[in-house]
Amino acid sequence: MSADASASDAAADAASAADASARPLASRPAGTPVGALPQGRIVSHLPVVDTPAELLPGALDHYQLFQDVSGDDLAAWAAARSIAPEVMERIDGLWDRHEYDTSLLQVLAGADLLTDGLDVPGHRQLSPLGAGLVNMELSRIDGSVATMVGVQAGLALRSIVLLGSEEQKQRWVEPLVTGREFGAFALTEPDHGSDSVSLETVARRDGEDWVITGEKRWIGNGAGGHVSVVWARVDDPADAALHGQVSGFLVEQSLPGYEAERIVGKTALRAIDQAHIRLDGVRVPDAARLPGARSFKDTGRVLYATRAGVSWGALGHALACFEAAVEYAGARVQFGKVLAKHQHVQVRLARMLGTLVSMQLQCLRLAQLEAAGEVRADQASLAKGFCTRGAREIAADARDLLGGNGILLQNSVARHMADIEALHTYEGTETMQALIVGRAITGVSAFA
Repeated sequence: MSADASASDAAADAASAADASARPLASRPAGTPVGALPQGRIVSHLPVVDTPAELLPGALDHYQLFQDVSGDDLAAWAAARSIAPEVMERIDGLWDRHEYDTSLLQVLAGADLLTDGLDVPGHRQLSPLGAGLVNMELSRIDGSVATMVGVQAGLALRSIVLLGSEEQKQRWVEPLVTGREFGAFALTEPDHGSDSVSLETVARRDGEDWVITGEKRWIGNGAGGHVSVVWARVDDPADAALHGQVSGFLVEQSLPGYEAERIVGKTALRAIDQAHIRLDGVRVPDAARLPGARSFKDTGRVLYATRAGVSWGALGHALACFEAAVEYAGARVQFGKVLAKHQHVQVRLARMLGTLVSMQLQCLRLAQLEAAGEVRADQASLAKGFCTRGAREIAADARDLLGGNGILLQNSVARHMADIEALHTYEGTETMQALIVGRAITGVSAFA
């Protein structure tokens, strides 16, 4: 073959690749003016579908990693996707007004999405993969909605299912999983975020009761909910094994001494409330203590599971931003051609895709390990740190590619970009995850 022929073939291949990459991920033809999209949106949200290829079209599943998803996992994934139209009708306004629409919990419950992989009789039993896909898809729709599930099911419900008594499960599990009542997970304190093991809230034994005093901060559903799983240091000299340890208590938010103030002025997760809680001698019966919570290691059992969920959530945000960037690049015309035909745009999209695929691989492997009962804390931490960092990078690139339109709420990217900042911090900052991984690598702890 001649050099000229080789060059000609290469040019043809390049042109073909450019056309393919410019092709939108949904149904809009390339070059359609942005203003012609429904409600001016960049991302078109898909209806209920039957195959993974319809849920993650084109480059969103570049290595076809999700094409074998089937059965209950696929049904749960599609159920999560099915609520997108109802959520998207409301979310921009809610986010802009900093308003928590609790009726969205009933929407989630109506699709049986409030189990987060837990075994709850009479409800959808999700595998680790299915739970991850639901988390991913909800985050792809909106971070506040995904956090509703994370707080209600991943933290509050999981604490009760894993560590609660049968009586506690009978009282709280069904109301929480059906969204009739709202649950909170109160661990973080004003002075103890990353070092939550040093929490100062105290539960003092007083006869048959516990008296709880302290403060909590950044507590989802902590105001206007029904029950908070409050983590406190036990003061009970009569119980040598429990005294000084951290335990969990089911505190009804209507009790005297429980005061919660909604945190305002947030720049992320603006469509769900977090609260600052003051516990001033709140008295609960001994039956309110989670019997399986006898040290901070038991708290960790809940947190390790949710870190995997945060990884999937970060993947969902990244998918939404990458999808928006590709669609915009195929529609926006600058200098006489769509952005997708500019070399530097393709280079940036390729880099974003590489990060996205790496995130997908980590999440899928984590689900496999969890299903086999072999996942370690350091593996969950590695995925959490990597995926939230990767999502931040993809969101920033997508925002930049959309230019000035990237800061409009109606185009979704700015909302995802803001929300990923919260995910990058909660359930342990990137630094804390790195220290957990570093300890596994070296065998040496560097926490103090």
